[in-house]
Amino acid sequence: MRIRIIVPCVAILCFFNACNTGKTTSDASTGFLDTLSRQTFNWFWDVASPENGQIPDRWPTKSFSSIAATGFGLSTYLVGVDQGYITRDQAAERTLKTLRFLYRLPQSDSATGVAGHKGFFYHFLDQQTGLRFQQVELSTIDTGLLMAGILSAQSFFDQDNDSEKQIRQLADSLYRAVEWDWAMNNRNVMTMGWHPEHGFIEATWQGYNEGMILYILALGSPTHTIPAETWKTWTETYQWTKYQGQEFVNFGPLFGHQYSQMYIDFKGIQDEYMRGKKIDYFENSRRATYANRQYCITNAAGFVGYDKNIWGLTACDGPGNNNKSNPNVAFQGYNARGASQFYLQDDGTIAPTAAGGSIPFAPEICIPALQEMRARYGEKLYGKYGFKDAFNLSIQYKDGTTGWYDQDQLGIDQGPIVIQIANHRNKLIWNLMKKNQYVREGLKKAGFTGGWLDQQTK
Repeated sequence: MRIRIIVPCVAILCFFNACNTGKTTSDASTGFLDTLSRQTFNWFWDVASPENGQIPDRWPTKSFSSIAATGFGLSTYLVGVDQGYITRDQAAERTLKTLRFLYRLPQSDSATGVAGHKGFFYHFLDQQTGLRFQQVELSTIDTGLLMAGILSAQSFFDQDNDSEKQIRQLADSLYRAVEWDWAMNNRNVMTMGWHPEHGFIEATWQGYNEGMILYILALGSPTHTIPAETWKTWTETYQWTKYQGQEFVNFGPLFGHQYSQMYIDFKGIQDEYMRGKKIDYFENSRRATYANRQYCITNAAGFVGYDKNIWGLTACDGPGNNNKSNPNVAFQGYNARGASQFYLQDDGTIAPTAAGGSIPFAPEICIPALQEMRARYGEKLYGKYGFKDAFNLSIQYKDGTTGWYDQDQLGIDQGPIVIQIANHRNKLIWNLMKKNQYVREGLKKAGFTGGWLDQQTK
């Protein structure tokens, strides 16, 4: 339990400062989150294909569609309704267009002319046609994140009218069509994907990482479920250790601690593994967030700019090695940056989504970090649609200029910001998923008990 002690003289000083600024600290944070949420929501609302609702992988650089980003987009529309950015009818129309398009896309084991196979979708789809982009893999995790977004819409649109009935029916059909059992490939762990050219990918989903949501949805399927013991196999590969003063199940990039918890409120519920550790996955992510920040504060590699409010390592864009004059650092492009006991990828690149996606776990450090990033770097980092994807202050160009700022925003990094602000505010997406029968069944089959999961829902 965290105890907050207010010393009288400090309280008087805070009151005095609040009178001078016209706002309390809380008011300032609320206003900042209001703006960030709205602008980041607008990214999804504005850049989605007007014909089919698919979300591009990135913008403004022209790109293919990302099925995970489309799943995140479906959830952001619900935030939009909740916060009054759009009407319920507008959200329903966009959601229905998106689901109809996905439902009608062809699926088979062909290498071309299809969007997926066995209910799974290819990682990237052509933005216009919705068909497989080049030779990308049939992605299990990206399909899982798409389905999480679809199920959030299914739970939200519960009214008795034709449009919302169709949304629920399409969501149900898309989810039930996914053959999770096929993707196990006769093993105890699920494959990461499949190619029609050469079959299943050898790499499998072993914990701890963003694959939690994948297994929960697979376990909850009424049509293509997987064995309950799969979850135990998953947890047996966890790496529990102490890092940067925190003891937790380690995973380097912060997105692995965020993606599943964008959709499932793990606070107060435990599986067998976490009962043994006497914490829950929510607390685990809180510790991971603090450890990530502490690594950046320590800054053993001496990267420029890292401090208590400029931190956050996760998967994101990067500057790459073109036209750089620093021979001592291998600057990377898009990569899964992160820090843990068994994983370290750091080239000085900070991603705002690292703090943004962890707001519910540790608002006391995440919100000030985002506020400082915007205040310090202004339009270089923050624009019409909120934060650019990433920045690196250690870059030294041959012309003498320093500092790299991304020009793009990525759907899979924008989504956590909108969704997790909403969960921090009123548990919007968490509460929707608590009502979803498939999510509840998946959690129970994995052995979760306690808290909200033991309570009856309507």
